[in-house]
Amino acid sequence: MPPSSPRAETPAALGFRLPAEWEPHHATWLAWPHNASDWPGKLAVIPWVYGEIVRALVPGELTRILVNSAGQERQARRVLARAGVDLPRVEFCRFPTDRGWTRDFGPLFVRRTSPRPEVAIARFHFNAWAKYPDWKKDDRVPERVATRLGLRLFRARAGAHDVVLEGGSIDVNGRGTLLTTEECLLDPVVQVRNPGLGRGEIEAVLRDHLGVTNVLWLGKGIAGDDTHGHVDDLCRFVNHRTVVLCRETDPHDANYRALEENRERLQGMRLENGAKIEVVELPMPAPLYFDGQRLPASYANFYMANGALLVPTFNDPKDRAALGVLAELIKDRPVVGIHAVDLVWGLGTLHCLTQQEPAA
Repeated sequence: MPPSSPRAETPAALGFRLPAEWEPHHATWLAWPHNASDWPGKLAVIPWVYGEIVRALVPGELTRILVNSAGQERQARRVLARAGVDLPRVEFCRFPTDRGWTRDFGPLFVRRTSPRPEVAIARFHFNAWAKYPDWKKDDRVPERVATRLGLRLFRARAGAHDVVLEGGSIDVNGRGTLLTTEECLLDPVVQVRNPGLGRGEIEAVLRDHLGVTNVLWLGKGIAGDDTHGHVDDLCRFVNHRTVVLCRETDPHDANYRALEENRERLQGMRLENGAKIEVVELPMPAPLYFDGQRLPASYANFYMANGALLVPTFNDPKDRAALGVLAELIKDRPVVGIHAVDLVWGLGTLHCLTQQEPAA
């Protein structure tokens, strides 16, 4: 059921909305990796993966990187220079962070076009996926960004409570439809972000602060997902009317049932204008394990930058098929594979690390 009209003086009532990821960016935000607990035993190689990511980003947009200190900035500059990055296209911000998953704690930038073009921040809170104790530095980043850029900041609240929401838990088509999962936002027992908030209350917050009118609820996320159901590992918009949905063909795999159920749900769902959603299958790589742990390897965790579509790859025979599917759907920018076998040991890849700042 579509949410009702936005409340007065909310971002939506003032004309702001969360743009689709393929709409023009001014910048991409990243946080330089530093927390060894994110990549136990592998942290040393992760900055070089960042080098590849930034090298692919800077031809199309500014890249803004959060660093904890001057020393960390020097390290980042050395790595990026050796990776062949055009450093004048990189801006460093000394905002301390707990971790590097900028998609989830970074600001959600909303935009309006009238009465004048303006970008603002919908300020949701972050509590480390309702799972880890170290999150207070990450949670302060939206305010720091708003101050740095001189942007208005709208606090997302439900009654007297600040609302917790991670950017990886939602995906939008820019015209009013938002995808999310019940496992992440509605589960009352595991990793509970907003105790006491039900479906209606959450939809109202999404309507008021992100300008959406049509919330589509999928079921569960993929195996190995530390976030308990983020949608950016399983189903993503690639244009206003089309999604890619991961499909597992092995009925014995842990992902098979959940992905099939999500496919059935999508068949009955409609876009904000009543049109049927075009659903395209995206393969899943073979199960990937490290140190005995199933990892959330997924091609759906791509990032759509101005100058390229960055797609995680896993040294898997299905890498080529996934890149081909996405290249057929997204023809206005090149598809670039980024080796993510080391990266996914952190339980996330490209989309989890990035946050787009729309062009005004």
